[in-house]
Parts: sequence; C-alpha cells; structure tokens
Amino acid sequence: MKLCPWYIALILLPVCLQSQKLPTRDEELFQMQIRDKALFHDSSVIPDGAEISGYLFRDNPKRYFFVVEEDNTPLSVIVTPCDAPLEWKLTLQELPEEASGEGSGEPEPLEEQKQQIVNEEGTELFSYKGNDVEYFVSSSSPSGLYQLELISTEKDTHFKVYATTTPESDQPYPELPYDPRVDVTSLGRTTVTLAWKPTPTSSVMKQPIQYCVVINKEHNFKSICAVEAKMNADDAFMMVPKPGIDFNPFDFAHFGFQSDNNAGKDRNFMPKASSSKLLRQITTKPKVDIQKVCIGNKNIFTVSDLKPDTQYYFDVFAVNAATNMSTAYVGTFARTKEEAKQKTVELKDGKVTDVFIKRKGTKFLRFSPVSSHQKVTFSVHSCLDAIQIQVRRDGKLLLSHSVEGVRQFQLRGKPKAKYLIRLKGSKKGASMLKILATSKFNKQPFPSLPEDTRIKAFDKLRTCSSVTVAWLGTQERNKFCVYKKEVDDDYTEEHKKREQNQCLGPDTRKKTEKVLCKYFHSQNIHKAVTTETIKGLQPGKSYMLDVYVMGHGGHSVKYQSKIVKTRKFC
Repeated sequence: MKLCPWYIALILLPVCLQSQKLPTRDEELFQMQIRDKALFHDSSVIPDGAEISGYLFRDNPKRYFFVVEEDNTPLSVIVTPCDAPLEWKLTLQELPEEASGEGSGEPEPLEEQKQQIVNEEGTELFSYKGNDVEYFVSSSSPSGLYQLELISTEKDTHFKVYATTTPESDQPYPELPYDPRVDVTSLGRTTVTLAWKPTPTSSVMKQPIQYCVVINKEHNFKSICAVEAKMNADDAFMMVPKPGIDFNPFDFAHFGFQSDNNAGKDRNFMPKASSSKLLRQITTKPKVDIQKVCIGNKNIFTVSDLKPDTQYYFDVFAVNAATNMSTAYVGTFARTKEEAKQKTVELKDGKVTDVFIKRKGTKFLRFSPVSSHQKVTFSVHSCLDAIQIQVRRDGKLLLSHSVEGVRQFQLRGKPKAKYLIRLKGSKKGASMLKILATSKFNKQPFPSLPEDTRIKAFDKLRTCSSVTVAWLGTQERNKFCVYKKEVDDDYTEEHKKREQNQCLGPDTRKKTEKVLCKYFHSQNIHKAVTTETIKGLQPGKSYMLDVYVMGHGGHSVKYQSKIVKTRKFC
C-alpha cells in the first residue's frame, strides 16, 4: 500500500502554499496549526514549527513534503526514532512551473506535473541510519520542494519529526548545558543519587521546564518517546493492524486484534474459534521492568527501592512543559552495592538460641553435629508472625517451610554433615523466634500444641463476677497456667496484637494476674478439651485472658489472647 503517492503530494502543494507561509510564516495561521494538530494526522505535509508523530510498518517507506518558497531560508529538520532504528533521507526538488510552455497562463495538466516530478529524483541533502536523534541544519537553504523519506527495516515503529524555517526563534526543545552528563553522586545497596546541571532554557529563556528520570536494567534511552514505546510495548491498544487490510472506520472497534486471511471480506477481526485465546494474549500483559518519574525542576534525585548488587541504567530528560517536547541528557549506569555479608551463628547441640530478624530480613545459622549422628531434629518457635525456614545439608536443600507457632522437623543424619539454616522474616514487621537443633534423643524444649490455639468463651455462662472458658490440649501431659489482666473497654485488636509475643512467658507477668495452673492431657485427641471458670471479677469490666503451656525445659508457649467482659447487671 502506497502511503503517500506522488499525485497526493501534488494535490497538497496548493494547500501547502496557502496554509504554510514559508519562510514568511503567518503567525496567526501558524498558531492555528499548532492548536489543531489533527489537521496533520496521517498527512504527508509537515507543518512549519510543530512536532508530528508517525508510525512506520516494517519495510514500507513513508514520505513527507514541505515547500520553501524563497532562497537563503534557514531550515532545521529533526527526526526522533522511538523503538527501532530508522533510515531517512532529505532530498530537494525544484518546484514545477505553474504555467505551460506556450505562456497561455493555464496550469499544466495534473498528469504532466506528476510526470515532471517523478522523472526528477532530486538532490539528496542528507541521509542517516541509526537510532539517534539526528538533525539536519542549514542556515541558508534554497527554495524548492523538500521530501523526507523514512523507512524501518527491523520492525513496525513509532517516530517523531520536527521541521522549522525559524530555528533561532522557535527552540521548542530544551537546550542542554555545557556538561550534559548525568552524575552518580551517591551509591548504596538499594539507593542511587543522581545529579545533573540545569538546562539554560529554564534560567535564561524563562520557559517552564521539568525533569523526568528513567530507570531500567537493560540500556540507556536516547529519547523519551523510546521510553514510552518500551513502556507501552505490551499494551494491546498500541498494536497496529498489518498493511494490506482494507479496513474502514468501523474496524477500529477491533483495533489491535489479529485478522484472518479473509479480512477484506469478513470484517470480524477475531475468528470465533480462537477469540478466547486471542483475548487472553491481549489482556495478559507482562511486567515491563522500567520506571519513569517526573520530579519538577529539581536537578538532584535519589532513586530508592533498588535491588542490591544489580546494574541499573539512568536517563534524565528535560521536558518543556509548554510544548511537551524533550531533550535527553547523556545517561549513565551504576551497580548497587552488595548486601553486607551476614555473620553466621553457630548453633550448639541441644541449646535454645534466640533469633531476631528485621522486617523482610534474613539470618543464617550453622549446625555441626557429632560426626556419627543418625538423626537431626530442629525445633522452631516463631514468637510473632510466620517465618520461612530452609535447611541445607552440604549445599543440598532438605526442607523449606513456613513456621507459625511451634514446629518440629526431623531429618535423617549423614556422617560429618554440616547444616545451614536460612531464616527469612515476615513482610509485616520484625520477627522473633527460638530455635533448637539437636542430634540427641531427648525431650523437646517446646511443648506440643494443638492446631487451634484459640481460647473460647461461653457467653451464656457469663456472670457479673465470672467467665467460663475452654481450650484444646494434646495427648502429651502438659502444665497450663491461666493469667488475667483488666483492660479498658476500647481495647482494640491492635493493642492485643502488640502483646501477642508467644515467647514471653509467665515470668513477665505480675503475680496478681495469675489465676491458676493445672496439668491436663487426653489419650483421645478429640476429647482433649479443658474448661475453667475464672472467678473474682468485677461487674461490667473487660479482661484479657492468657493461657501458657509449659515445656519440659522451662520454655513456654502462649495461646492466642482472649478479651472477655463480665455482665454489668445480674
């Protein structure tokens, strides 16, 4: 499909001569052109002093035209590739004579004008191949018909073109400072601080400028439209129908959908058999690992939340807020610092070790049992939220689990083996835990727990001075201690959560808060339920009840706290 036939260009020439006053531009008309850019959408005419956006199908050239009426006219043409390299060239042809050779004053027939242009290849002024933003600048250009031809041989792509005959006064693109480099002034494990010199367009020309910073892991970008093309690469609405399809305006209801071979006859772009599959492909958008942040007129910026020991590329663009046109600084790259190597804690056989982990943090422990061990047991008591545990033996992963409350893991031993334990904290906040590793067959330090560690209160058994509660036990005989604490009526779940550290034992409670201690177990796990009536309470008051189960080594585990309230009137 010819995107811009010669006869269209010739038809447009009178329009060019009337609407584009080159070089003596009609400013009022020019302002109209700038405001109504739709006039130049998908047109072969380049307006004077306005940036246009275009789209190229692979291996399909596109041509643009503009007329310079007088000799010695300044001329500037800027082509910005977006997501693929371009080949482009600028050629000059003389304007066809308006009158015939006989001097009749009648214009030559259209076919003769067309043939006259086609037969003249014109003079090539400039050519370029690549993905840089490239300029053609001339302080004195001859009159004539200028043709800009562009082609993309790699893939379908976007581009931008700007042309002006008054480059000295227009200057829509921000000017770069004498040193256009972006400098890395500070480097951390998760942060990088950037600095650059401000554009003179803001300070000297008093134009509104803002800076946009782009961060990615692949490469530096040479234009902001290249950034936007990358960010929008997987958007279904950015896909363009392939050339050769005879579509009408109603087809744009399906814009972006693939077509079958009978697209010219059947307007349904999505075959029924594959519609659901195509819809999944369009709606599933892979994550684009690129970030663009516009920060106003500041020329220092700290990028945060980066990954340690990772290389990033940083680009800065000065954007003219009045024209929305931009200029790229010379980008830079940097590798964030490595994580500080953590000290590995050595676990002693049969001894409980307390471990504190920062939010989202990691701790490493090592266990080296006697060389002749047959089994290894790891007992873990997570005091707050769930934590992740991994155990490797001589580099081989043996287990990976989430632990909430008390868990015990038993692994088969191996002579002279070394065990590396990796503990990862919660995303919600800091984590605390107790861990014991042993190769001996002794009683475990932490008591066994039922799956459900809630305390149940019986509402119908409430009185003005007592409440009745129940909790589950296990088949193992354990000692249970009950504590009470008076709390305000507005005691919330947030307050209760702060006191949910299961590793804090009865030794942290006041003696006056102790209610009772008793031993309990049941061989039938389904009947391992015990009840207790808490007496001596005040009418209409709220209390927090806690049940502690004591282990053989003196370590205790707390059940989930329960808020109860006595009746106010009896």
